Amino acid sequence: MTTTTLKIQGMTCPHCAQRVKESLESLTGILAAHVSLQTGEAVIDHGDELSRDAMRKAIEQAGYDLE
Repeated sequence: MTTTTLKIQGMTCPHCAQRVKESLESLTGILAAHVSLQTGEAVIDHGDELSRDAMRKAIEQAGYDLE
């Protein structure tokens, strides 16, 4: 298992954080995703086979960007 922390731009409300969390959790290989509106971060526990690029794409599909 690997833990990755990503800074996310554009989240302004709890719904935004939930949307990012759901998008990340839809990926195969995600064990847990914790998204904080206060810190603007997602802390993601995942298998080693899941790339940072795949997580970035999921966040972008939800409508947000990485810092």
